[in-house]
Amino acid sequence: MIIQSMNIEDLARQEIRGQPVYEAGKPISHVARAYGLDPKAVIKLASNENALGPSPKALAAVRAVLDELNLYPDAGCYDLSEKVALYWGIGQSQLIFGNGSNDIIDLLACTFLERGDEVVMGKYAFIVYKLVAHLAGAKAVGVEMTKDFSHDLDAMKDAITPRTKIVFFTHPNNPTGGVNKTEDILAFARALPEHVILCFDEAYAEYMDNPPDLRPLIAEGRPILCCRTFSKIYGLAGLRVGYGYGPQTLVQLVQRARQPFNVNALAQAAACAALDDVAFVEKARAMNAQGLVQLGRELESLGLQTVPSDANFLLFKVGDNAFDLAQYLLKNGVIVRTMKPYGLDPYLRVTVGTPEQNTRFLELLKSGLNAGGAR
Repeated sequence: MIIQSMNIEDLARQEIRGQPVYEAGKPISHVARAYGLDPKAVIKLASNENALGPSPKALAAVRAVLDELNLYPDAGCYDLSEKVALYWGIGQSQLIFGNGSNDIIDLLACTFLERGDEVVMGKYAFIVYKLVAHLAGAKAVGVEMTKDFSHDLDAMKDAITPRTKIVFFTHPNNPTGGVNKTEDILAFARALPEHVILCFDEAYAEYMDNPPDLRPLIAEGRPILCCRTFSKIYGLAGLRVGYGYGPQTLVQLVQRARQPFNVNALAQAAACAALDDVAFVEKARAMNAQGLVQLGRELESLGLQTVPSDANFLLFKVGDNAFDLAQYLLKNGVIVRTMKPYGLDPYLRVTVGTPEQNTRFLELLKSGLNAGGAR
């Protein structure tokens, strides 16, 4: 018997019915199948992954625990918590771990946001902030950014109202790569009203030489949650492990929203080992710095405007046919990120790869421009 009158969508929450779906970068296998390419020849420069691969020490740690997959992971991430607490010089009770830092952001929203609340963020900031706000029934307030696509701190302060519950601040900003001066960030954080939580997303901070340190403000008891991930410079995106740190009271509230066993055993082992892999991190940071120079110089020589970046990617302006150029690159085995979901239609974002990957991208880009694939 088929029920004709029932509409299953009507059973869902209003927020779910209107929720857009996050568009992830296309996987290499999908592109290879779609265009008849050798998967080994496809380069993915769309999702800001580490082109060097995972930390070697993390790989060794994963192999060492493979025989224990019949056991549940440590629900409290005790060993990882101990190590990260020592790394930052903070208490273990100030830490919360998640299935990537996205999980932490979602848990924060789940803990504090209610229908009618507002969240403030840069207009061109990580799109997940808007998604978690919408899902909670809160209003996402996107604030115009500066001409170099960094956060306009005065405009963000002006956007805060009595309904504002969370300010999301990613630094360096994704997808633009922009940064603000440390002293300005600290002054901004100190000026926030007591009812506003600052979520300071540091996903790309390891690529900076001297990233801002908000621990002194956290020690003062300010409602700040900093988020870190092992997906970027440590090369563990496939394992999904991240963490947040802040005042104990705030963190313990967020812990109540966390599902048990949300970080798998392999991820915990890998993250513990990756923290010790200083040589790998330094190598990745050095390669990234060189890659930003290589990409920036060559893109500008092609007459394409680039946005200054302190992360592991570069945003560049192509023109009205940016999407067509991205498709040209895709069909020829180089995956970059289109910016239409952010309202930056004329732009593309490219992840810094190895020198060889960067060179191939640039050669193919030039070919696409010459073939009329853009502008």
